Amino acid sequence: MLTDYHNHLERGTLSLDYLTQFTNAAVERGINHFGISEHAYHFYQTKSILSNPWIEERRIYDMKDYVNLFYDAWNQNIDVKMSIEMDYTTGKHEEMNEFIKSYEFDYCIGSIHWIDDFGIDLAEFKTEWERRDLYTIYRRYYDQVESLAQSNLFDIVGHLDLVKIFNYVPKDEEFLLEQYDRATTALANSKTCVEISTAGLRKQTKSLYPDRKLLEMCYTKGVPIVFSSDAHVPEHVGADYDQAIKLARQVGYTTIMTFSKGERKEIRF
Repeated sequence: MLTDYHNHLERGTLSLDYLTQFTNAAVERGINHFGISEHAYHFYQTKSILSNPWIEERRIYDMKDYVNLFYDAWNQNIDVKMSIEMDYTTGKHEEMNEFIKSYEFDYCIGSIHWIDDFGIDLAEFKTEWERRDLYTIYRRYYDQVESLAQSNLFDIVGHLDLVKIFNYVPKDEEFLLEQYDRATTALANSKTCVEISTAGLRKQTKSLYPDRKLLEMCYTKGVPIVFSSDAHVPEHVGADYDQAIKLARQVGYTTIMTFSKGERKEIRF
């Protein structure tokens, strides 16, 4: 039994034809629990939560069309979970909660892509890594991971150590482990699962999210996992799952969490 809960339609259309390219790929690759989790910033309904010039250029969808797409799929007996990936935004807990509660999501993913006006994983902002203090970036990133977990708004935290995407990593291992420790402690005290994401293998980091030591801390503290590919095209659904499964088993995991209409169930993989 496998999950792929983190996938996006944004490079195509919010259409049943495009959606079924993803669901067909999931079936072909033996993924039993598949979901679409479009970026929340694309939707007009999230303007009060996060707004900056980069995002406003990409705010193009209405949630009504998104929800209707899933109902069209379900009416045709297409097995797909409805989700959202939301940028965790400090100081916007009430607004995020109101948005999440407004829709019957099967689960919700919370992720961190921004430190103030700095899009940490965006090519357009890559030069900022040379201008800013690396240790401050990491500290502030994991500040947000900790707060995300403590908010208990999300079922899954996306790509837990996304901050390593361009291979800017502190050399001070003690500092790094301190960030991991506080993040995983907060996660362990929340309902939030961690995804083992293969997306990093397709990025400059060329590694899974999360790092093995970070995942080991998650396991030790009892944080549940899911598998995700973060596919933005159908070809990437379930990509490199052999590596994700191998890492999970090496660390000690034997089960993953599944979601349906907000209900969770732990199953063996």
